Amino acid sequence: MEYFLNDLQKEVKRMARTIAEEKILPVRAALDEKEEFPRDIMKNLADTDLLGAFVPEEYGGLGGGCLEMCLVTEELSRVCAGVAVSYAVNALGSFLLIDYGSEQQKQKYLPDIARGRKLTAFAVTEESAGSDVGAIKTTATRKNGGYLINGNKQFITNGGEADLYTIIALTDKGRGIRSASALLVEKDTPGFSFGREEKKLGIRTSATRELVFEDCFVPEENLIGREGAGLAMTVNLFNRSRPGIGAQAVGLAQGAMEAAVDYAKKRVQFGQPVIAFQAVGHMLASMATDIEAARALVYATARSIDGGVKHFGMESAMSKVFASDIAMKVTIDAIQIFGGVGYMRDYPVEKMMRDAKITQIYEGTNQVLRNVISLELRKRSF
Repeated sequence: MEYFLNDLQKEVKRMARTIAEEKILPVRAALDEKEEFPRDIMKNLADTDLLGAFVPEEYGGLGGGCLEMCLVTEELSRVCAGVAVSYAVNALGSFLLIDYGSEQQKQKYLPDIARGRKLTAFAVTEESAGSDVGAIKTTATRKNGGYLINGNKQFITNGGEADLYTIIALTDKGRGIRSASALLVEKDTPGFSFGREEKKLGIRTSATRELVFEDCFVPEENLIGREGAGLAMTVNLFNRSRPGIGAQAVGLAQGAMEAAVDYAKKRVQFGQPVIAFQAVGHMLASMATDIEAARALVYATARSIDGGVKHFGMESAMSKVFASDIAMKVTIDAIQIFGGVGYMRDYPVEKMMRDAKITQIYEGTNQVLRNVISLELRKRSF
């Protein structure tokens, strides 16, 4: 379909597809097998300014927003969702700085983020605080003109690889989640270390690590916004970033469908290519229809966010829920079309299915997000 992209959007989409096909495709199986962070590819993305696609121009970026981030994420995911999430989380780790950071913080960090000199990550999840963000226990206690951070963050994408981390911690334990605040922590800060790298079902080339804070001191100028605003910031952040997960799911599904169509044209059974069988043709037709519907929802949501719509939490949740469910269905059906060989690592669709599952889980499980949608429907009048 024609989505009437502007010149910048067409260019970032073109560049992302070129990198995906020329740089990622030849190494995606090896990156998955070795569980190796794609640092060379991140450098390629930096060299083409794509790491700054969502950073304002005054700080060295391309001046795009949510839609530009989604376009890049989708094209990368079409080949490898693990590389794509490493890219997308760089946006996740930057959005609070872009939206709420002081001018001093923006001048200090955003130019390096835009040029790929600093990778970022965002950390709120803990062992007892997944969907229940209000259960976080990490503290940031005021001391000597700054904050002393103690606690652990779990399942942090880009953990150990990122240079700058935005973390959510309690600045007043007695007030609980009402004191949640956002703080910037640089990688080499004393008292900040990393736990083991997680072994995952999919997106294996992305780094997922535990963050450990033991009397980690950061100066007060590392506070983003004001104390106690961390929960509201986090909710707004995920509302803004969830279309990126939707874009990841759309790209994954697109890549799986293309692989299935290509194989179905070549695979001959009973004297004809299997795509000629109605059962297979209908599966592919459903894939194509569902993917286009998911893409339209993701793009529309991203455009609404960039256009300044004030309330978009429900639509953001919808874009992530619908697209991720489609990605899971499409990748499973792609394996079915491939038959026995689709179950083998020699073909890409088994990896795509493994990668697709996480899109239904992170940045809000689809079950929790359906609660978000349902609650919003109860509030609205039609």
